[in-house]
Amino acid sequence: MAERVLLLLEVVAGREEPATLAELTAAMGLAKATVHRLANLLVELRYLERTVDGKRYGVGARFAEAAAGALRSTLAWGPRRVVLRELVGQLNETCNITALDGGQLVYLDRVESDWPLQIRLSVGSHVPLHCTASGKLFLAMSSRKIVRDLLSAGELPRHTPKTLVTWKDLEPALAQVRKDGFGTDDEEFIEGMTAVAVPVLGRSRAMIATVAVHGPKSRLPLSRAVTHIPALRRAAEKLGAMLDLP
Repeated sequence: MAERVLLLLEVVAGREEPATLAELTAAMGLAKATVHRLANLLVELRYLERTVDGKRYGVGARFAEAAAGALRSTLAWGPRRVVLRELVGQLNETCNITALDGGQLVYLDRVESDWPLQIRLSVGSHVPLHCTASGKLFLAMSSRKIVRDLLSAGELPRHTPKTLVTWKDLEPALAQVRKDGFGTDDEEFIEGMTAVAVPVLGRSRAMIATVAVHGPKSRLPLSRAVTHIPALRRAAEKLGAMLDLP
């Protein structure tokens, strides 16, 4: 049973969108009743969750927390942190690595610059998707349905006067992110802060994390922040190889 549970979690985690029971059954090669029973058990344990219509299964909060914790524990030590330190040394600004944790981002690791003026967000901190450079990058690479589900409750929280809080405003911004291949934050999350993020890709070329640089706008205007994209992408390539996830 344990093997079947792990296989079911692996199938759900590997999909871009929540899966129907029929899709899970086909992927696992088991009887429909068996998959249904396992899926319901995992929903009860919060490792999976059903979509609003109850017809599909996606990653649950507990599974997302476990995945983020596993990444965080491996990223906290070793060569991955060396890559982040080297990047900070090149850019002379704070850099971080983030991943999805449910409907938010979680900071897996970060290295501070030596400037006395800092905007500090500690490892393990959670930040919104819709108004951060990394968050918008994750949203841009997700399906329109996932983004619309995020906005189904109405306007998103406004953090600054520049925060995009409606689908009408967010959709063209995400289209631009998809076109550019990087995400930006120009005082949308914290007034006076800018950020740029690029994707960290696994072996399947799916995005598994982001690496980003951020700093005070007085020192790092967005026009300057985007000049750091080549260095960010080199670091992202190294990190993707180290994470070595499918």
